[in-house]
Amino acid sequence: MKRKLVVFLPAYNEERNIGGVIARIPREIGMDWEVEVLVVDDGSTDGTVEEARKAGAEHVVSFERNRGLGAAVREGLAGCVRLGADIGLMIDADNEYPAEEIPEVIAPIRSGRADYTMGSRFKGTIQGMKLHRRIGNVCFTLLQALLLRRMIWDGQSGMRGFSREALESAEIIHDYNYAQVLTLNLVRKGFVMEEVPITYQVRVYGQSFIKFRKYMGHVLPAIWREMRRPVGNQSRVRKRKLAAGVQLAAEGAQVRGRAAKRE
Repeated sequence: MKRKLVVFLPAYNEERNIGGVIARIPREIGMDWEVEVLVVDDGSTDGTVEEARKAGAEHVVSFERNRGLGAAVREGLAGCVRLGADIGLMIDADNEYPAEEIPEVIAPIRSGRADYTMGSRFKGTIQGMKLHRRIGNVCFTLLQALLLRRMIWDGQSGMRGFSREALESAEIIHDYNYAQVLTLNLVRKGFVMEEVPITYQVRVYGQSFIKFRKYMGHVLPAIWREMRRPVGNQSRVRKRKLAAGVQLAAEGAQVRGRAAKRE
């Protein structure tokens, strides 16, 4: 039986971008894997849904009104679980992130090394990002690093991978955004995070929804609430699964070695 990767795109009025993102999503990532695309339409008033279907999206969930990026990502995570995903991959619909690099971003999850991955622009290459956006990204990433007491390169990335367990456990406590609270939630629960270098280029069409005052007014209180919430640590479960993953990898290597000798 094949395993499943579900790539989900939260989208709001991205009719000029979303088709290009979906077209770049690799559909073949291994003989034992199948890939499906889920679009979460956050109340778009343009042709986002039509362009997504035209480009090949198998699944579309539409909100009646714009609820916010956090709500859209929450629905995307739940949708991955409903569709039976073994791995979920979130990518922004603005065509800034490299969909063709999805296999690299999920590789640590496939190998059993991590539960949660982020495509890191600051470990990779960045083209076209304005200075004020760089400063904002660095500041919010630094805040997450201080709160979690670990190194983080790009805490604002719009390209992230999730194991099945992370999909089921992730919580996003506010509708406006997800970037900071999702990482804080999963890492505090004991899930293993890894950052993967990616190639990033600023969008050509449309503009970001982020407005400084509104962003600060929603995100900072949400970070405060998330850090005050009790979370169950799943590190013991994680250790068992890591051990099982290592054992499976070793058995697979032995099988391949025996096959090579027969040849």
